Amino acid sequence: MIKIICVGKIKENYLKDLIDDYKKRIQKYHKLEIIELKDEDTLEKETLSIVKVLNPKDYIITLEIEGKKYTSEQFAKHIDELFVKTSNITFIIGSSLGISKSIKQKKNESLSFSDFTFPHGLFRGILLEQIYRSFKINNHEIYHK
Repeated sequence: MIKIICVGKIKENYLKDLIDDYKKRIQKYHKLEIIELKDEDTLEKETLSIVKVLNPKDYIITLEIEGKKYTSEQFAKHIDELFVKTSNITFIIGSSLGISKSIKQKKNESLSFSDFTFPHGLFRGILLEQIYRSFKINNHEIYHK
């Protein structure tokens, strides 16, 4: 299963549509769960919310500017290799407060898509698109150019 833990709700309909579209596309290949957690006023409260939905068997990938960068092909290969080792890949997108040190200590790796900072809703769509792209690449289907 792929699980995406996100702090914050999506308010914009165009982003909801984007996320729903890629969620449907991904679910043709693999089970996907998106868990939206409430924005809190402190990082500590957000951390407690995140920890409650983590499974000890999860392979945890935090999304951070300082994380490792992949090309789409490398990311697809990495996802494919991870599914050989584990059945649960969990991505964590923090809030504007960031990701706490205690969550970072639980991660297996951190991933970066850019040195830019993105709005959280838009980034959720970007992450979903790259997960979808990885399935298309790994299944040798036309999509990625």
